[in-house]
Amino acid sequence: MLYATVIEKATKNYSAYVRDLPGCVATGSTIEQVEQQIKEAIEFHIEGLKIEGLPIPKPTTLCKYVECDDAQRSA
Repeated sequence: MLYATVIEKATKNYSAYVRDLPGCVATGSTIEQVEQQIKEAIEFHIEGLKIEGLPIPKPTTLCKYVECDDAQRSA
């Protein structure tokens, strides 16, 4: 399955989470590291759900970039 992940820059590292898998989070010192960590976290999270006999949430979150002209202009 393909899950949308959010990666945010923190003060000293990066953090990531998956909206479709509550509690599935990761951190890393680089973007590449946090991408690998969140992939492992997703796999671990899904394995835990299987062990508990819980349903695996289907990916429903969509990601879309929206370009805004003159984003700096005040209203």
